[in-house]
Amino acid sequence: MPGFGPKIFIGSADRSLRKRLKQILLRQGYTVVGEENDGPASLRVIRRVMPDLVILDWDLPGMSGLELAKIIEEDRIAPVLLLTPTWEKELFEMAKDSWVFAFLVKPIQEGHLLSTASFVINTYAKMKELENQVNELKETLETRKLVEKAKGIIMKRLNVSETDAYKLMQKKSMDKSIPMKQVAKIILAISQK
Repeated sequence: MPGFGPKIFIGSADRSLRKRLKQILLRQGYTVVGEENDGPASLRVIRRVMPDLVILDWDLPGMSGLELAKIIEEDRIAPVLLLTPTWEKELFEMAKDSWVFAFLVKPIQEGHLLSTASFVINTYAKMKELENQVNELKETLETRKLVEKAKGIIMKRLNVSETDAYKLMQKKSMDKSIPMKQVAKIILAISQK
């Protein structure tokens, strides 16, 4: 059923190419949430609609597809599938450190477009999941470090064991309905005075 799948934005100065890509994607159930014929207009729409995938022509007027991909990367909006006129090593070298997840050489074949779009969307989702896990681990590690420091302060000031210091922090956390990290920060702030 067209229109309920992942949201796709298409940026290309070639109107017939945009129309063809849109037809292919819609037939496969993707939702085309926007299309533009130049870089600056594309960026405005992309920021507004927050697509799941951005398909950009290499030679967008006003801002190249690669320049736009770099801005999309900075804003962490979506993965980019770049359409190139030829298979030239220089193009790929220029793009290797950007947010371009895949390339398709024109003319675009339907099977290549669909398999690549699906692959890029799935790869990006996995990458975002891993990024979230890394951030959660960083948060857990930071909390653990703060709790350990705060525990040390309590042990020293109250002359109690590590277990008792931790239990005191837990009790404060439950009594005040605040996370252990916040309890640790309060203890560390008070100890600085």
